[in-house]
Amino acid sequence: MTATALAFATVVRRSRRRLPLLGASALIGTASLLALPLALANAVDAAVAGDGAGTWALTAGALILAGVACDLVDAFAETTCTADAAAWLRGGLVRRMLAIPHRIRDFDTGDLVARTSAGAADAAQAGPGLIGALAATLPPVGGLAMLLWLDWRLAAAFALGLALVAVVLRLFAKETAAAAIAYQRVQGAMAARLTEAIGGRRTIAAAGTVDAETKRVLRDLPHLAEHGRTSWKALASAGARAAFAGPLATVGVLAVAGFLAGRGALSAGEVLAAGQYAMLGAGLGSLTGVLGVLARAKAAVARLDEVQQIPALAYGDLNLPETGAGRLEFRAVTVDGPDGPLLTDAAFTVPGGAMAAVVGTSGSGKSVLATVAARLRDPDSGEVLLDGVPLPRLSHKALRDAVGMATERPALAGATLADTMGPGRPREAVLTAAAAVGADGFAERLPDRYDTALDRVPMSGGEAQRIGLARAWRAERLLVLDDATAALDAVSELRVADALAASGSTRLVVTHKALIAAEADLVVWLDEGKVRATGRHETLWGDPEYREVFHQ
Repeated sequence: MTATALAFATVVRRSRRRLPLLGASALIGTASLLALPLALANAVDAAVAGDGAGTWALTAGALILAGVACDLVDAFAETTCTADAAAWLRGGLVRRMLAIPHRIRDFDTGDLVARTSAGAADAAQAGPGLIGALAATLPPVGGLAMLLWLDWRLAAAFALGLALVAVVLRLFAKETAAAAIAYQRVQGAMAARLTEAIGGRRTIAAAGTVDAETKRVLRDLPHLAEHGRTSWKALASAGARAAFAGPLATVGVLAVAGFLAGRGALSAGEVLAAGQYAMLGAGLGSLTGVLGVLARAKAAVARLDEVQQIPALAYGDLNLPETGAGRLEFRAVTVDGPDGPLLTDAAFTVPGGAMAAVVGTSGSGKSVLATVAARLRDPDSGEVLLDGVPLPRLSHKALRDAVGMATERPALAGATLADTMGPGRPREAVLTAAAAVGADGFAERLPDRYDTALDRVPMSGGEAQRIGLARAWRAERLLVLDDATAALDAVSELRVADALAASGSTRLVVTHKALIAAEADLVVWLDEGKVRATGRHETLWGDPEYREVFHQ
């Protein structure tokens, strides 16, 4: 499936339902802000002329209330807009992560968690941040227009100050963008190490290396602080420059206004209005905060896009032939790794209903072969067929109904034990699978049996493997076991083997046990990513190097 780029504009478009409300509120708020100095000017001039300023004072009060109402609308719309975008981003990112089992190890788990949590929250600010930036420019631009209406010389003095502030903002945006993405990358790396440490907490405690591991997790803290300081320095520098440029514009406008008033070209009220509009120029410096939000949003979107850019596994629209028995074929399958081939021209056939044992030393490519057979990744060349149909041409439902996989360390997820053993399956199917793999005994001893919450299920490595086997039991044609019975005792393993044989499905079993290989109809012997030989266990046993595989 072709990857779709996640761009800043894409996130902004996602917020389009709320952005019009934000924009309208910003326009109304700006209009009231720009109208207020004129109302006050007329009130002053009316008072000086003795005509009474009550009407204009009420108008000014109404404009102030309108501005407050717009602020409340802004707060509501921005919060709901950001929450909706964050939920959408997190949902899309989780779906993409689960759709790329072949590439998910390109990222550290903790880093992915950081992108999904803090990263999505920052990226969700794209729409409101953009509207905020545009809204922040409206008062100074509107002020410039009103000063031009009053007198072009006032506008010229004001424009000079605005130009200085614009230069300051441009420098700030450039500095803070680089600091933001560097900060997020270091934060992700620290989260990755923390996740590793939490996963290995027992080993760390047993080894007495808590202090050393703490230092390892936090070793980039100085870099994180450095990037944070860079952001704050840029903000402080921009604020200081803007604090100088803004008042300079105000002083310039007031000086020109005073000169014009002395010549009778401006009234007292118009001088007041000119001062108010000049102060809006100083407000342009507040854009530093908005630009900081935009910089963090752009950096976060770029990091989310790194995950989004990995193509998900694509599926076809074919079903398996009804008469098939699970015949598995590898045809010149090659899988490339970052440091060279993981599998090279692997070719063999497992007859339907047969059991094939995959053996080899550590690093020979056994698990890679298993993931390709279960189509958790595609080969870089060659093809894998099930009952004559290439796996990529099967529909998602046809593939997952036909093929199941259990591993040595299954990742168990679900609300209850039953949910974990058979997500979305009828209770009877769950009970049947549990009985077949010997998971029914300990399940029946739990307080709520199969309805026991998963986090209340005490389990050994063997029990976790039984749950994983029960979950994969739905496979109709092919069951791939990657050392999935390694933690079972001999009696339990024999029970599972008998149940597998009775199921009639084809079995591809990665193992390091000679006993299991001896029970197989076919042994696939891997050596450094290549199929060294295939045949019966008793035939291959005559090779000393084959026997050595089981003594590693």
